[in-house]
Amino acid sequence: MATLLRFTIENFRSIAERKTMVFTPTSIKDEPFSNIVNDDNGNYLRTTAIYGANSSGKSNVILGISKMAHLVQSSIKMNDKEELSYEPFLLNKANTNKPTLYEAEFVTNGIHYRYGFSNTAQEICEEWLIRKEKSGKESNIFIRTLEGIGVNNKLFPEGKDLEERTNNNRLFISLVGQLGGKISNSIIDFFQKGINVLSGLETNSYKSFTKLYLNKDLPGCNDMKNFFKRAQLGFKDVVSMDHDFEANDLPKDIPNELREELIKDLTGKKQIKIFSSHGIYDEDGTMVGTQNFEFDEMESAGTRKLFDMAGPIFDTLNSGTVLVIDELDAKMHPLISLELVSLFNDPARNQNCAQLIFSTHDTNLLSSHLLRRDQIWFTEKDSQERTDIYNMMQIVLPDGTKPRGDGNIGRNYINGRYGGIPYIIPYTE
Repeated sequence: MATLLRFTIENFRSIAERKTMVFTPTSIKDEPFSNIVNDDNGNYLRTTAIYGANSSGKSNVILGISKMAHLVQSSIKMNDKEELSYEPFLLNKANTNKPTLYEAEFVTNGIHYRYGFSNTAQEICEEWLIRKEKSGKESNIFIRTLEGIGVNNKLFPEGKDLEERTNNNRLFISLVGQLGGKISNSIIDFFQKGINVLSGLETNSYKSFTKLYLNKDLPGCNDMKNFFKRAQLGFKDVVSMDHDFEANDLPKDIPNELREELIKDLTGKKQIKIFSSHGIYDEDGTMVGTQNFEFDEMESAGTRKLFDMAGPIFDTLNSGTVLVIDELDAKMHPLISLELVSLFNDPARNQNCAQLIFSTHDTNLLSSHLLRRDQIWFTEKDSQERTDIYNMMQIVLPDGTKPRGDGNIGRNYINGRYGGIPYIIPYTE
C-alpha cells in the first residue's frame, strides 16, 4: 500500500512559483465522510479532482508528478555529464536558470516520508529525505546541497561513506538504492510501484497491460469484468484468447520497414486477442446465443479507452496504491466518469484505500455531491501566464464568505465564482 499526502512543485513549465497540492482533508464537516481514510497511513482523501480552463496548467501539475517519478526511476541509469530532464518556466528571465523543485510527502510500508530534490539540466542542486513521526516530529535522514551531502548515520547507515561516490547529475537515493539500501529502495519503489500516472487522451499504451491482466485473471480482474457489465457498454462479456501472431494483426498505417521488422520479431510468438461477446436474439427478443467480435474493430473509441485504462484502475484498487489520470473524462460519458470516481470513493469497493487524483472538465462531478469541497482544486493563469493552483477551501467570495458545501458547486463554477474557467471575449461584428 502507498499513500500520497502532499506534492510540491516550482519552476516547471507554466508553474513558476512554488505550489503545493494537499491530499489530506480539512476540518470541514462535508459529506460524504466516507471519502476520507483514516488508517495507519494517515488521514487522507480517496479522490482529488483538478479543474481549470484549457492551457491553465492542469496537465502540467500531473506531468510534474510523472516527471518526478521518472527522474527517480531513471537516475540510476544516468551517465556522467548526461543532461537531466529540465523544463523551467521560460516567460520570466529570473526563472530561466533556476532549478526545478519537486517534493512528495507520502507513506510507504507504513512509514511517513518527505522526499524531494531540485535540478537543472546539468546537476542535482538539492536533495533531501525526511522521516515524519505520528507526533509530527521530523528527522533528517539526509540533506544534500551544492556543498555536499550530510547523512544521519544512525537513521540511514546504508548511506554512510557514499557521499563522494554520487555524480552531480545523479540522485543520492538512486546510488544508495543500487547498492542495496533498504530505506532508499523503499523510496524508489514508491515512485516505481506506488504511484502510476496515466493520460486519459492517449491510452493505447496501457492496452497491453489490461490484456495481460484479463488473460492471466489477475487479482481484481473479476471486479473489472463486473464493472463492464454494470456500465452496460453494449456487450455481454469480454474474453481474452491466446493467438499465434499473424501479419494482419499489425496496424495498417505503420511504415513498411517497421512492419517487416515487427513481422520478423513476432512470427512464431503468442499474442493476446480481446473479444467482446454480444447476444444473438430471435424474433421475440429472446437471446439464443452469442457472437464474439474483435474488441478494437467493433467497439467505440470511448469503450476502447475505458478498456485500456481498466487494467491500471483495478490493479490500483487491488494494490491500494495511487493512480493519477490526466483528462479522466476524455471520450467518456459523464455517467462513466462519475462511476469511476465513485469506485474509489466507496469504501466497500475500495477496501484497500487506493487514491485517485485526476484532472477533468466534467462539471457533473461537482453537481452530484460526490466530492467534498476539500477534494476540489483549480488551476488558473495570471496576467504573466503563471499557473496558480488552489483548493476550493482557499477561495474567499466577494462577500467575504467561503463557498458553501450545500450549494450548486457545478453551476457556480461555470458562472465563474471560483475561477479556473476560460474567459471568452464576446463576439462583435
